[in-house]
Amino acid sequence: MLDFVQNLIDGLMVGSSYALLALGFTLIFGAMRRLNLSYGPSIMVGVFAGTLVHMQYSAGLIAVAAATMIGSAIATVYVERLCFAAVRSGAAVASMVSSFAVWMQIEEAVTLAFPRRTYAFPALSDAPPIYVGELFFRIEYVVMAIVAALVMLVLYAILNRTRFGLQLRAVSQNPVAARYSGINIPAVTLQAFLLAAVIGAIAGFLIAGTDQQITPRFGLWATIKGLIAMMLGGLGSIPGAILGGLLLGVVEAQSQWYLGTEYRDLMAYLVLFAFLVLRPGGLMGTVAVTQDREAARRL
Repeated sequence: MLDFVQNLIDGLMVGSSYALLALGFTLIFGAMRRLNLSYGPSIMVGVFAGTLVHMQYSAGLIAVAAATMIGSAIATVYVERLCFAAVRSGAAVASMVSSFAVWMQIEEAVTLAFPRRTYAFPALSDAPPIYVGELFFRIEYVVMAIVAALVMLVLYAILNRTRFGLQLRAVSQNPVAARYSGINIPAVTLQAFLLAAVIGAIAGFLIAGTDQQITPRFGLWATIKGLIAMMLGGLGSIPGAILGGLLLGVVEAQSQWYLGTEYRDLMAYLVLFAFLVLRPGGLMGTVAVTQDREAARRL
């Protein structure tokens, strides 16, 4: 029982970073009803920018975090301009395919620029774990969970307490009505991409700082984790993205302990498959659909 509780704690903390990845996907999907497959690679560009600053200038965590956000934002704007702004409205498949092509482009560019298999990334903390009875809390996991929780609170405030949040929700629920209301949809969409880039950069920074390394395969890994967490929670649902990320972290932690590392990803895929069969809308997807229908009825 003690092992189960310890794995549950670790899984929830690691899952908080998965939740951030899922939030980035959800913001873009909610705003445009399009899937950005280059989201993970864009985060990878930012993390490698932070790595470069650390390697060249022996910079501290703050400078590395800033470089990570700037790099991720630049890559995200490149993807948005090329794959979404340049593709006509309604062409969701074309945007998704083009973002996949840009994913390959970004990954190849990063591989050429950073040819080694792994690169060191500064640790979030070197402090020893905190023990509470027989349970222990890794400091880097605690930092990850606290930062992720703060980001989620700030995102909630942005979406529910600011004019931009109101515009973004309007665009998500009914783009035609939003356009007739005078909302600049391209500007709101670009801002949504940049917000997702910042959230993704924070997630990438936390994950790389916990692992203390980064590889050119990080983009693929981040894309898979973010998509699984989003689908578990429900497409387009902000609360669902958070719950899906936490669930994915717990499933992986328990599977790794009881079955072994080699079965960790397999169990995550099996859980996703079970959700797709038994509850296609995810944990919160049904709620989100109901809310969208109610909003459309009121309009």
